[in-house]
Amino acid sequence: MEAFRRHLLRRRFFSTRPFPPPPTSPSRRVVVTGLGMVTPLGCGVESTWLHLVEGRCGVRALAPGDLRMEGFDEAVVMHTYEQLASKVAAVVPCGKEEGEFDEEVWVQSKDHKSIARFIAYALCATDEALRDANWLPTEDEKKERTGVSIGGGIGSISDILDASKLICEKRLRRLSPFFVPRILINMASGHVSIKYGFQGPNHAAVTACATGAHSIGDAARMIQFGDADVMVAGGTESSIDALSIAGFCRLRALTTKYNSLPDVSSRPFDCNRDGFVIGEGSGVMVLEAFDHAKERGAKIYAEVRGYGMSGDAYHITKPQYDGKGAILAMQRALDQSGVHPSQVDYVNAHATSTPLGDAIEANAIKSVFLDHATSGALAFSSTKGATGHLLGAAGSVEAIFTVLSIHHGIAPPTINLDKPDPVFEGAYTPLDAPKKMQIRAALSNSFGFGGTNASLLFSCPP
Repeated sequence: MEAFRRHLLRRRFFSTRPFPPPPTSPSRRVVVTGLGMVTPLGCGVESTWLHLVEGRCGVRALAPGDLRMEGFDEAVVMHTYEQLASKVAAVVPCGKEEGEFDEEVWVQSKDHKSIARFIAYALCATDEALRDANWLPTEDEKKERTGVSIGGGIGSISDILDASKLICEKRLRRLSPFFVPRILINMASGHVSIKYGFQGPNHAAVTACATGAHSIGDAARMIQFGDADVMVAGGTESSIDALSIAGFCRLRALTTKYNSLPDVSSRPFDCNRDGFVIGEGSGVMVLEAFDHAKERGAKIYAEVRGYGMSGDAYHITKPQYDGKGAILAMQRALDQSGVHPSQVDYVNAHATSTPLGDAIEANAIKSVFLDHATSGALAFSSTKGATGHLLGAAGSVEAIFTVLSIHHGIAPPTINLDKPDPVFEGAYTPLDAPKKMQIRAALSNSFGFGGTNASLLFSCPP
C-alpha cells in the first residue's frame, strides 16, 4: 500500500503529461424559463407587472411598526421613528388576499424559526418561479444538475439589533441558536437548496445594489460552463428596519422632501429628485441551458445574451463623474452578446432617484448608444419610481421587468417624471408612460456601493 501511495504522489507531482487546453469560450446558450417576484407592487409576477404598467406606486408612509423593533419599549420605538429624516418606504403588502405576501405561510410558522424575512421572500419568489418553469424534479440526477444563486445586500439587520439589545440588558443567554443562520446572506440559497434538494452550485453574490444582477449573470455562466443545467437565480432583501433606514439617512442617500407625499417621493431622472426610497422584496428567475429547455418543451421567456461587469475604482459610494464604470459594464455586455447597440430596443436603468447617480447614468447610456439613443429609437426608463430601491433585490427584480418587456412587447414607464433632468434633450428622454413596441433585445443596469457594476442583456427567445 505504501509503495502504491508513493507511486500516486510521483504521478501527481512529477508527471510531464500536459493538461488538456481549457475551452476558449463557453458554448451553451442560456434561456429564462421561470419567473417569481415579491415586490412593493404585489406578491407575484402577474400582480406586480400589471401594477407597474398601470403606473401604480408601491411607496407609502413609513409607520413606527415598520421599523421591526420587536421587544423594544414603545417610547424607544417612537423616539427612533421621530429621529428618522426619511419617513417613506416601499413595503411589501402583506395579507391573505391575492397579490399579498402571506406572513403566516412564509415567516411565522413553527418550521421557520431559522428563516429571516429576506430568506422568506426568496423562498416565496422561488416557489412561483419553479412552478412557472414547471421544474420540480424528483430524480437525483436532475437535482444534482440544478443549482441556486440567490444573493442579498444586507441580510437581517433587525435580528442584529435584537441581539444587541440582549447584550445591553445582560441577557445574552436568551440569544436564539438560530441567530447566525438567520443573518447569513447565503442562507437564502441554502434554504432553497435544502427545500428542493438541489445539489448543483450553491452560490450567493453580495455586491450591494448590483447583487441581483450579479447573481443572475454568475448563474448563467455556471450553465454556460457546464456546472449545471438549471439554475435558480436572483436577489432578495428586507432592510426596512430602524438601523438600515438610519444608516442610509446618515449617508444622506434617502429622500426627505416628500415625507407627506409618499406616492411621488421616488422620482428617477426628475429635476426634483433628492434621494432614493428604501424598498424590499425578491426577484427569482429559473435559468436553463437552451437544449435542456427545448428537450423538455419548456416555455421560454427570453435568452441571456450578455453579462458585463466592471469596477469604478473611484469611491465607496459615489460613481465616477464620467460614468466610465457604467459604460464599461454596458459595453462588455454588448460585446459578449454580439448584439449591436442599434439592435437594443429598451434599457431598464439603475437610476435610483439620486441627483448625482441618475445624471451620470443618463450620460453613460448616451455615450454607449450614441445616435441610437439621441434619435429617440432607444426606449429607456427606471422602474424604481414604482418600486423604490430594493437594494440587493433591485437587480433581479428589474431583470425580470426587462424580460417581461420583451415577452409582452411593452416598455414600462418612469413614474413621477414631471420635469426631466436638463441632461436630457430632444428625443433623448426617459419614458413617462408605458410604450407598446417590439422589443428584440433589452439591457438591465445595476450599480452598487464600492463601485461595482453589472449589466445584463436579454433578447427574444431563440
